[in-house]
Amino acid sequence: MSIFETLESEVRSYCRGWPTTFDKATGSVLHDESGKEYLDFFAGAGALNYGHNNPLLKRAVIDYMLADGVTHSLDMNTAAKRDLLESFQDIVLKPRELDYKVMFPGPAGANAVEAALKLARKVTGRESIINFTNAFHGMTLGALSVTGNSMKRGGAGIPLVHATPMPYDNYFDGQTPDFLFFEKLLEDSGSGLNEPAAVIVETVQGEGGINAARVDWLRGLSDLCKRHGILLIVDDVQMGCGRTGPFFSFEVAGIRPDIVCLSKSIGGYGLPLALTLFKPELDVWEPGEHNGTFRGINPAFVAATEALKVYWQDDKLEKSTLAKGEQVGRALTELVESYADKVPMRAKGRGLARGLQFEDAALADRVCQVAFDRGLLMETSGPDGEVVKLMPALTITDDELEQGLAILAQSVKGALV
Repeated sequence: MSIFETLESEVRSYCRGWPTTFDKATGSVLHDESGKEYLDFFAGAGALNYGHNNPLLKRAVIDYMLADGVTHSLDMNTAAKRDLLESFQDIVLKPRELDYKVMFPGPAGANAVEAALKLARKVTGRESIINFTNAFHGMTLGALSVTGNSMKRGGAGIPLVHATPMPYDNYFDGQTPDFLFFEKLLEDSGSGLNEPAAVIVETVQGEGGINAARVDWLRGLSDLCKRHGILLIVDDVQMGCGRTGPFFSFEVAGIRPDIVCLSKSIGGYGLPLALTLFKPELDVWEPGEHNGTFRGINPAFVAATEALKVYWQDDKLEKSTLAKGEQVGRALTELVESYADKVPMRAKGRGLARGLQFEDAALADRVCQVAFDRGLLMETSGPDGEVVKLMPALTITDDELEQGLAILAQSVKGALV
């Protein structure tokens, strides 16, 4: 692996925790060059909800490429884009009675967030954005300004301004009524809080530690935004496309955000794609006012369309994800109870976004190291990396899920030795 160490930048991250060279991947299993198998409870940080090299999606992409379909198109009209827009409208938006315009802002989640922030400011004429403690929205400057992690923010090298953090749900362990501080600042003319253009929120904070907001808190936030004329942006980059069960993670709360950010698994096959959705009355862009060379990657359109047709025409995947999520939740609760007298832990999450939180971040890291040695890929999350994060593909088999949970239990035991 010397070429990675000598030529590639020190910024590389995941490869340090998983020191091997991967060669092949199918479904929920990766193989390294030596032939060792690894069960994947990472799923490309949520970009592979349908698994590695999903055969149905792969066939659609290969057929498209063999037919000399357009690969790169910026924002030109193509048959592949038309098919995606029609499928997204018919399969996702109409059944949920959601009336959104669709924007292709660029290839990644940060592009979707940047477009959302720019649009909110353009529509309202205001500069300030409200974000939340432990949020993560991306690594570009605008997205970093509404991100909480101090290490990531520090990489900007300049002041990150025009954003104000507020406490996320249960930040004060239930000691303070919801939105007490936020609403007081909004209503007090002497608070010094600039009138916000928008609030941006994750319904489940993935990188922040698998913090799942309560349904009532999300509804309260939506109501607060409506009362004060603030746009509500839901960042569904990691938790959308079925990660928590429904296609959109906010569906469980019955709210209708003004703007929604999608990426990661919207590309279906792990191909780069991002969408920014917004209510039609907010579509005040001038042509070309926000653009990008790689906002029209047509093989991603093809894979995304096929994923919608295969997995979202009915509620089978949603029900399966919820059932598997409950299974993971029970397994984590059993671990918490088993070690209650020895090592305090906490089970967290919703759907197939789950976490096991430790008081000692080093212990969480150790669990992931032991799991890697045993053939299971997991990462840590949270402000100090204190949460073992479980995000398997939604298409993982029952046997694979049971196998992974067994390895997790063995890894917790092994880490405590």
